[in-house]
Amino acid sequence: MLSGLQPFGGIYFILFISFAGFLLIQLLYYWVIFVRLVVYKDKTAQGDINGVSVVICSRDGYSHLKENLPYILDQDHPDFEVVVVNNNSDDDSAFLLARLAEQHPQLKVVEIRQNLNFFSGKKFPLSIGIKSAHNDLILLTDADCRPVTRKWLGFMQQSFTGSTDIVLGYGGYKKSKGLLDKLIRYDTSHIAIQYFSYALAGIPYMGVGRNMAYRKSLFFENRGFISHYNISSGDDDLFINHVANKRNSKIKIDPESYTISEPKKTFSSWITQKQRHLSTGRFYRWKHKILLGTYSLSTALFYVLFIWLLALNYNILFVLALFFIRFSNQLYIFRKCMIRLNEKGLWFFVPFLEIPILLINGSLSFTALFSKPVKWK
Repeated sequence: MLSGLQPFGGIYFILFISFAGFLLIQLLYYWVIFVRLVVYKDKTAQGDINGVSVVICSRDGYSHLKENLPYILDQDHPDFEVVVVNNNSDDDSAFLLARLAEQHPQLKVVEIRQNLNFFSGKKFPLSIGIKSAHNDLILLTDADCRPVTRKWLGFMQQSFTGSTDIVLGYGGYKKSKGLLDKLIRYDTSHIAIQYFSYALAGIPYMGVGRNMAYRKSLFFENRGFISHYNISSGDDDLFINHVANKRNSKIKIDPESYTISEPKKTFSSWITQKQRHLSTGRFYRWKHKILLGTYSLSTALFYVLFIWLLALNYNILFVLALFFIRFSNQLYIFRKCMIRLNEKGLWFFVPFLEIPILLINGSLSFTALFSKPVKWK
């Protein structure tokens, strides 16, 4: 039977108060941090049109380049180049790029034919690509990504006004059927909600290499990836974590500015990808680790105590009421944010996807403390 309010005091009451405390922490994140993405209005006016260099690193990426590179070369912008670093590829990427370069004068191909990777993973070829770029504005994406529209480059470029050195964009995944698709898209949008909201709060801490931009001068003023060159991943988030601040960073939220990628087809390949991404988290600044860790831990403990209190049959009406408060607030905020990220329809699955993602991220983050870094391929 559902119980009414039970006596104060004792261990059960302490659990109940802790449960309410974690709810309060969650509500603070929703209504102090994440709500910023809900109410954000991009007031950036169209300024001067500046030259942009799109930099892409690829290794054995023939099929991705063949499918996606034409969308980038076809951007509606008067002054841009596309720098593709073909890093020791064994496939036919070189022949494809040579043919495309004949057809598109804005394509610059940099061939790395020897194993001169002084940095781990993607950082050395990316550094070569940035150095080879003609323009100061560098727009990064991956070989397996394509812009959603022909306006992508222009929309990302227009945010570079005043003291802006970094523009963080959104890189989503193509919608398909099945549970894996829902997990990938929920995880991706949830991460984006966090890094966009924190940036709006003046605490930028990461970006994604599928869609972000920064000045070439900023890259070399901060000696590129030197501060974390020995870490195989982190060419995107660790660099931003190192150089971004509330004065030099902006976000770009507009469907015209998004990129889209093909998601992983198997659970194991997605887990490998997540292992590589999560392996960099322990190198974030302490304030970022505390803020992100508190959010994740409070979410996990909220669910643990909810199940525990139900099992104990303690003040069930009040426990369910507190759970509904969180649930309704979460769905409101996430629905609004996901619509802005063009992830329509995904919010409905949030209650069913949150716990699996919590378990996956928690276990991978723990194992990342003891495992070797997963290299970029």
